[in-house]
Parts: sequence; structure tokens; C-alpha cells
Amino acid sequence: MAARVTRAKKKIAAARIPYRIPDEHELPERLDAALTVIHLVFSAGYTAPSGEELIRDDLVVRALDLARLVLALMPDEREARGLLALMVLTDARRATRADSSGSLVLLADQDRSRWDHAAIEQGRAMVIESLRGGRPGRFVLQACIAAVHAEAPTYADTDWSEIIKLYDLLLLSWPSPVVGLNRAVAVSMASGPEAGLAAIDELGTEPLVGYLYLPATRADLLRQLGRRSEAAAEYRAAIALADNATEREFLQRRLAEVTT
Repeated sequence: MAARVTRAKKKIAAARIPYRIPDEHELPERLDAALTVIHLVFSAGYTAPSGEELIRDDLVVRALDLARLVLALMPDEREARGLLALMVLTDARRATRADSSGSLVLLADQDRSRWDHAAIEQGRAMVIESLRGGRPGRFVLQACIAAVHAEAPTYADTDWSEIIKLYDLLLLSWPSPVVGLNRAVAVSMASGPEAGLAAIDELGTEPLVGYLYLPATRADLLRQLGRRSEAAAEYRAAIALADNATEREFLQRRLAEVTT
């Protein structure tokens, strides 16, 4: 990455490209790229791609600051508000994502009394406001999904049918294979692991080759069905892709469950 940055600087200097802050009328056309980068920074902090720690607090805080700055500069942009709502609602669960020993705690097992309920109320209010004024974009729809999760008093109370509907809308505005995989997880929660596996098969695996959460998701669904040898193979594939030590340790524990 350092080498890439150095090369980019040299290209900019050689081309004599000046640095300047965009004029106000130029901001809307650059908004989606800026929001995408901020979301990537947040995601890299919320689940660190590599290293020993599950969460990079510094990246999470920095991304939240940047999202608030963009919204302050462009208060009428619904997608800017939607991104901030998504991040606030997601970050409300940060303290419960690992136990005292640092091990991963799944959403189903988190202590919801320890979630930041003030942040959830703030995020919900931003979601409602961002839904006014027409068809929602991808960040607003993702914020809606996060709000459904946050509003459920228990994991069993999650409105999975509503989440599936929101993913259907999200796929129309953002046809991403990762969104399709997340929808398949929601389908499995609403209709069972076999339905979830069928939804994954409909996606096709080629667009998700090398994506850790494809074999991890398949492994969990196969485990639930009692197909232990198939689950073990998927867990091994996921472990080979896991660069974060906390996620890798969780997958190794699950692998042990289906091989002993």
C-alpha cells in the first residue's frame, strides 16, 4: 500500500495535477465515492481484515467523524444521513462483539442490554428522516436493515421477513453478490438452513471466490443440518481465508465441534 501511495504521488506530481477543495456545486457528483470510502474505513475498523484484534477502534471513530463531517457539509443529502445512521446503529453493538477473553460473540448471543440504546434511538431517528423524499438509496436501505436488528428485543424476535424485503430492495439499487449472501442468511433464519443454502446456490459461487464469509456461511448452515463432514470442509476453507485471529479462532472452535 505504501508503494502504491508513493507511485500515485509521483504520477500526480509528473502530471502537475493541482490540489484544491472542490466547489460546492461539484460535491454531489463526488458524494457516492466519498461515502463508499468512509463505509470501507468503518468496516475495516468494525471487523479488522487482519491482526490479533477483532475491532480497530481508531478506524471506527475516524469513520464516524468523517461521516458526521460530510453530513454537516451536505445536510440535505439523504444518503449521507443514511450512512451515518447505518454506522451509528451498527456501532451501538460494538461493546458486545467480543467477550472478556476477546473471543467473537455472534449477534444471536450478544447481551442486548449492553448495547448503546441512546445511539440506537439516534440512528433510528436518522433513518426515519432519510426515508423522506423519495426512493431510498443503498446506504439508507442498509440503515433500515440495521434498525430492524437494533429494534428487536431478542434475536428470536428479529423480523426476518422485513429484512428479506429490504435486501430485495437493496439488490435492485445495488446488485452486489455480498448483498445476495446476506439475504441468503436472512432467508435461512426465516425458512431454515436448507432454504438458505438454496439461496446461496442461486447466487453462484464465482463472484464470491476468496470471500471468507461464503464458506463460513455455508459451513454454519451445513452444521445446523447435521451434515458434519461437508461443514468441516467449508470451515477449513474459511479458516484458510481468515486473516483476523479472532475470527480464525472462532472458526477453529466450530470446526472442532463438527469433527469430534
